[in-house]
Amino acid sequence: MIRVLLAAPSPALRAGLRALLASDPRVDVIGEAARLVDLEKVEADVLILTSASLASFSDLELALPEATAILLLSDSPLPASDALRARAAWGILPLEASADELLAAVHALAEGLIVGTRALLNPPLSEDALPAGEAARGSLTERETEVLTLLSKGLANKQIAVALGISEHTVKFHISSIYTKLNATNRTEALRAGLRGGWIAL
Repeated sequence: MIRVLLAAPSPALRAGLRALLASDPRVDVIGEAARLVDLEKVEADVLILTSASLASFSDLELALPEATAILLLSDSPLPASDALRARAAWGILPLEASADELLAAVHALAEGLIVGTRALLNPPLSEDALPAGEAARGSLTERETEVLTLLSKGLANKQIAVALGISEHTVKFHISSIYTKLNATNRTEALRAGLRGGWIAL
């Protein structure tokens, strides 16, 4: 069971998030509040909060143990210096994220991954100087690089899952994240961008 805390200023928004999360029996919302500082200090696997419910990113370090993954719902990308990015597992999704995106992110965060859309994870300034289709070096996580390497060897999703000791669902999530970060729509484009970016070598 994945234990989730909610911090959102609007009761309607919190109710909507609860309803979306309730569709997955493996997710349990164990607490909620309008602001991060108002949450009871209980152990949770994932905290979901909106930027409006957070006074400052220093609150993250003061209020939460390092083991708690954080999913921020915001339409603005975060600068690289934010305390959120320093945590082991975190993510950022737009406020209008779908139920499927929200649940996929919660499961990925519970496994210690970093999740989010390309626009929010990588601010535009980090991409401007690169040719179309390339991402800034270092924007792929270590696990995503492993998945991309196995993709370059022609392995199927199920084979990658076995090789890395993770679920096939997690492999699909990694591939989706790779496509987003490398601005690719299929494996061929992802491999081409991976070669240009130096993540893989054939």
